[in-house]
Amino acid sequence: MWVFPLVAAIVAFVFAAMLGKQFAIRRGQAQLLWAIALAMYGLASIAVTAGVLSGWTRTWFVVYWAFGAVLNVAFLAGGELVLLFRRRWVLWAVWLVLVFVTAYTFTVLRGANVNPAAFANRLPLGRDVFGSGTPAHRLAQLVAYPAYVILLLGTLWSAWKMRGRPELKDRFVGTLLIAVGATIVAGGAAFAAAGVLPGFILTIVAGICVMFAGFIRASRRAPLPQPIQTS
Repeated sequence: MWVFPLVAAIVAFVFAAMLGKQFAIRRGQAQLLWAIALAMYGLASIAVTAGVLSGWTRTWFVVYWAFGAVLNVAFLAGGELVLLFRRRWVLWAVWLVLVFVTAYTFTVLRGANVNPAAFANRLPLGRDVFGSGTPAHRLAQLVAYPAYVILLLGTLWSAWKMRGRPELKDRFVGTLLIAVGATIVAGGAAFAAAGVLPGFILTIVAGICVMFAGFIRASRRAPLPQPIQTS
């Protein structure tokens, strides 16, 4: 099973590199935030690969929890907000919140107690590792869940604004695919909470592949308008 999260990591890193290239060319802050988010997704997938292949440790689980269960969705949502509201104050507010959330996440995880016995499972549960209801366990509920709602509503709103415009068809379809991919990844949380490793791994692979397909589709150049024929 370790091969599948490794595939997800490779796709995520390629995805992040393409977004980073777009940022270098366009200087778009949304692309930078998304590149960071996908790099986080890749690191989380590497942690899952290592945990499944050679056994979980505190380090691998913290990497998986911080980057996969908490922070990457927040950075995706931040990029969507920056893209929707092209105002400098929104950009600064998003970065301020994300820096605070990142610092808070690692502060909580650094001081969190863990139960080593939980690492014997092929897919340890956050509540078993950190303890149910502890600050470390509730990080995903506090950060990732609201961020996912923002991301989903933002992508759907973007798609709605582009509906009915033939020249934006690729961006419309690509945006919807990104929303679907994010939803598939979010659905993997249900498998993770139940400790179902095959379902969790398949969702993280399928989700990142659908999001990547959406990005490729949305990045296509819009067709040039056809010249008007005159007689």
